[in-house]
Amino acid sequence: MRGFKALALAALATTVTLTAAAGYGATTYTSKKFEGAKANTGTVTAVVDHGKITLTVSPDFVIPDTPAPSWQIADEKGDVYLLQQFKIKGGTNRSIVLPSYIHSIAKVQVWCSFAEALLGETSFDKTISS
Repeated sequence: MRGFKALALAALATTVTLTAAAGYGATTYTSKKFEGAKANTGTVTAVVDHGKITLTVSPDFVIPDTPAPSWQIADEKGDVYLLQQFKIKGGTNRSIVLPSYIHSIAKVQVWCSFAEALLGETSFDKTISS
């Protein structure tokens, strides 16, 4: 009987561990379509994994043909964060890992740093949190 209890406890501990580990997997969200004067195609996908948020624009997203289109994030408090440019030497930034100080996303925007103008934006069905 003693061996059965030990085996049952080991099985229970394994089940609890596997269930807890499964609860910490990545969560994926897809935005609505971008809308704006220059950025009006495609969507963005947010993947939240272990407190990090990675954003990736869809293949049909067209980076605006402006001098300096950049990633910009508005959080749930209304704070706005200007991040990397989409166009970089030798390629594009179609995906970005958000800095750890950004804890939520209310809107993903395409901002033209040169003209200081909003080119387009999108949001998710709910605020994304890390």
